[in-house]
Amino acid sequence: MRRTAILSFLCGLLLVPAVGAQVSPGKNLLVEGIPAIPEELAARLNSYQNIRTAGFADWHPRQRAVLISTRFAETTQLHWLEQPGGARQQLTFFRERVVGGDFCRQPAQNCLIVFSDVGGAENYQIYRYDLATARLHLLTDGKSRNGSWRWNNAGTWLAYTSTKRTGRHFDIYVLDPQNPADEKLVLEVQGAWAPLDFSPDDSRLLLIEYISINESYLHLLNLADSSVETLTPKTGEKVAYDFAQFSKDGKGIYLTADKDAEFVRLAYYDLARKTYDFLTADIPWDVQSFDLSDDGRYLVFITNEDGISKLHLRDLQRGRELPAPALPPGVIGGLDFRPAASEFAFVVTSARTPTDVFSFSIATDELTRWTQSETGGLDPESFSEAELIHFPTFDEVAGHPRQLAASLYRPGRKFKPPYPVLVDIHGGPEGQARPTFRGRRNYYTSEMGIAVIRPNVRGSAGYGKSFLLLDNGYRREDTVRDIGALLDWIEKQSYLDKNRVAVIGGSYGGYMSLATMTHYNDRLRCGFDYVGISNFVTFLENTKDYRRNLRRVEYGDERDPKMREFLVSISPLTNAHKITKPLFIAQGLNDPRVPASESAQMRDKVRAQGGPVWYLVAKNEGHGFAKRSNQDYLQYALILFLEKFLLE
Repeated sequence: MRRTAILSFLCGLLLVPAVGAQVSPGKNLLVEGIPAIPEELAARLNSYQNIRTAGFADWHPRQRAVLISTRFAETTQLHWLEQPGGARQQLTFFRERVVGGDFCRQPAQNCLIVFSDVGGAENYQIYRYDLATARLHLLTDGKSRNGSWRWNNAGTWLAYTSTKRTGRHFDIYVLDPQNPADEKLVLEVQGAWAPLDFSPDDSRLLLIEYISINESYLHLLNLADSSVETLTPKTGEKVAYDFAQFSKDGKGIYLTADKDAEFVRLAYYDLARKTYDFLTADIPWDVQSFDLSDDGRYLVFITNEDGISKLHLRDLQRGRELPAPALPPGVIGGLDFRPAASEFAFVVTSARTPTDVFSFSIATDELTRWTQSETGGLDPESFSEAELIHFPTFDEVAGHPRQLAASLYRPGRKFKPPYPVLVDIHGGPEGQARPTFRGRRNYYTSEMGIAVIRPNVRGSAGYGKSFLLLDNGYRREDTVRDIGALLDWIEKQSYLDKNRVAVIGGSYGGYMSLATMTHYNDRLRCGFDYVGISNFVTFLENTKDYRRNLRRVEYGDERDPKMREFLVSISPLTNAHKITKPLFIAQGLNDPRVPASESAQMRDKVRAQGGPVWYLVAKNEGHGFAKRSNQDYLQYALILFLEKFLLE
């Protein structure tokens, strides 16, 4: 036998699990009620767990090179690409995830600004990381929640938010990363504020005050005297402002807002005249984000059209639309012009395309792919495409049944209908199910023969501000009725198995999963709740201080006796006695959004009445599992759960 053949044979033996071998959960995992995971299952999932994605972080300030985020080992870190398709050189080696980063702007400063937390607690800290020495310098206090930084145009200051004064309010600070001791508190606020942009001369700072997804305000801070001018005063109309950026001459601001409209539009606001010029009045969809070139000539923006992103380019100097590059139907984000250039970076993802980094040069009309993320050796063409469907729900619009959108992912060709169904409900609740890459979740359709449906119930973003408000306060359970309507639709589809349906969701989607099980227990086989709300009152009382008022706008104020009674009555914990089907609950112990107590009390209540509950807690995670080893074990357990209770 040739040497290469012998090596191949031996390597093959190493991949075959021993008969009866089992996967041991990591030391940070608390496992209750979950059977032993066979090594054979882990081997089947190996390729799906080695799918990779890449995110854009920053352009190098002086050369055509990029900073990206991706994961090679346990956590996501920052990597450097000197050229498109080049080797990814890892720059940060934190034990914890790195959630963002920038290059330092000054030519003499060979460093990064890095954003990270510990254990998923979301107490984000800002660091300076010196590339020459690999030394890390903490710029913030190490305890509070910090973030939303913005560089000034000179590259000498960072403006950022911090809760360190009160633990609740997001004050505005300015610091020099090279001399963090000179940090200045430039504005004390009440609530959630964040810096958006410096004026071209760095004398003023554009700020956003966020009340809810339907209401926010723009302010202008004079850094010399700390005076604040409110650009968008309160009127009878609640307006959602989001992205905003100074024009390059400083005379106006480009912004996105749903002012006087159902959808978010791109506008130019004249600071002297205090007037708006709406630039996308002809597009009946939300403008998702935008960016301006350094010379102010080019404007690039993204619209969200029934969940699919469309890229738009405009030459502001000539006042005309430019042709955009051809991209797969999916989701685009991360727009950022390269310094002093007409080239901008962005990321693209679709059902068959992992998130990867691209750039487009307006001057040369050239599309460049910077990263080519691996799919674990799997053919991405084998992954299920997202099929946009619509189904009627219980109420009417203009005398006709209201139609809700959903993405349907059909199983591979080797499976025959009728297919078992997994209803996957997004979080938020102001999220939106969009045709992004599903990564390891492709296993459901490719290997298990499960049809996945991801609905956009009322309250989802992307369909206008009226639709966004349909689930607020006392209308909360109308969203659950939407899932009931989806179950009705499933029953009428001959290619779907109405007798084998499961529900799954994370965060608010976790609440929806639990609520669906209390309302439609007899129509489901099982359900999975991932960091979900079980009792709205205890959730509001125990979520972090800086989040509480934001969530009260959406769910209702539990301090009002009438609202409190209502919230208790609709909570899954109150109705847990209706759940008789198997339930899987997973939770991060350090979750600042939905405290771990929400999962624990639901586990206890269902178990007390004899219901089967699988329970998994990660002691080193927060609002979802970010570490590779924890994600792997969670997927092992979830696949085993679905095989046992949905497929058998």
